[in-house]
Amino acid sequence: MTSARPSGHDWSRKPSAEEEEDPLDQMISRTGCAAFHYAVQECMAEHQDWRKCQEQVQSFKDCMSKHQKQRAEELRRLRQATS
Repeated sequence: MTSARPSGHDWSRKPSAEEEEDPLDQMISRTGCAAFHYAVQECMAEHQDWRKCQEQVQSFKDCMSKHQKQRAEELRRLRQATS
């Protein structure tokens, strides 16, 4: 007799910790600023002093500010379209 279990992906299998992406990393990836975020992380890992990473921090901040402005404009247009 054959198994009643369908073949294909095993949905009951939980991904390992290495396979799961951190929710914060997921959020940052959606902004398009992940490379800047990783640059800050790498600098901090290397220097262990945020003061030595100000160029990377500023670049990440600029990218996130640009994304936030774009998102705010997008939401404003959506609200106007539904009003």
